[in-house]
Amino acid sequence: MKILFVADPLSAFNTYKDSTFAMMREAARRGHEVWACEVPDLLWVSGGRVIAREALRLLLTPEAVASQAGTKLATWHSVEERRELALADVDAVLMRKDPPFDSEFFYATHLLEQAEREGARVFNKPSALRDHPEKLAILEFPQYISPTLVTRSDAAIRAFHAEHQDIILKPLDGMGGMGIFRVKADGLNLGSIIETLNKHGAQTVMVQRFVPEIAQGDKRILLIGGQPVPFSLARIPQGSEVRGNLAAGGKGVAQPLTDADRRIAEALAPVLAARGLLLVGLDVIGDKMTEINVTSPTCFQEIMEQTGFDVGATFIDALERGVAARKAA
Repeated sequence: MKILFVADPLSAFNTYKDSTFAMMREAARRGHEVWACEVPDLLWVSGGRVIAREALRLLLTPEAVASQAGTKLATWHSVEERRELALADVDAVLMRKDPPFDSEFFYATHLLEQAEREGARVFNKPSALRDHPEKLAILEFPQYISPTLVTRSDAAIRAFHAEHQDIILKPLDGMGGMGIFRVKADGLNLGSIIETLNKHGAQTVMVQRFVPEIAQGDKRILLIGGQPVPFSLARIPQGSEVRGNLAAGGKGVAQPLTDADRRIAEALAPVLAARGLLLVGLDVIGDKMTEINVTSPTCFQEIMEQTGFDVGATFIDALERGVAARKAA
């Protein structure tokens, strides 16, 4: 297959932990062509097709192809070819641009959807990316979440705090734990935090009852091709930090899915897969789901390094099946 990854700059990849790199490595091992471009490379002009203005055909180094999880590579690829490439001319387009889901990401999904109309096979499906904003997608599944409020209202937030006493506030467009605040029963700095997040009523905020099981980790559960990976990565807060995100200094510990994890994963996996979401990352604290990540879910390499379960191979298996199914359709 010829696979085009729409991703962040290749020079920014941390190969020892990057999940997109794990996908590329497994694809290269199987003999697939690995191409890459960035979102600004996407272009459409009337009368033509959506193209990547400068797509790069990557030749992974022998060290990269042979590397195991946890290996950091200074040089991991060379550019074998550099040219304009129509997205409909490849077997699979993988949208792997990291959050935030901002206006430019939104516009990119429309270009990718146009490419679909021209015959491209895009994973995750662009319309599904738009329909599942990572914070708000949980609202569809209230049976699996803790008490949650979505609002611009200062008064509504204060009433929610008065009811639940210990709460988490976060922006809807954050990633990596950015902008997350905890307010305990004393309400210390609640007013200032509300002003910071809702910008005096101009911006919507998510508020959730604090889940104390965060001390055991914020678990990332991967769904691939409608099936849960049997291990999660629990991202455990360190020191006085309330956030477990790896980007915020959390420690990643792989562990088998609990019964509660599996119940949530098995309920959501087929529903989300049927909507064109080949890869999903659920965030679960205790037995409560907090986010549904669809833009660029990670943790492939941490799980493989600690358990031996090859998440990259599982993903490429699912991608091959997905491409075959769409070609047949």
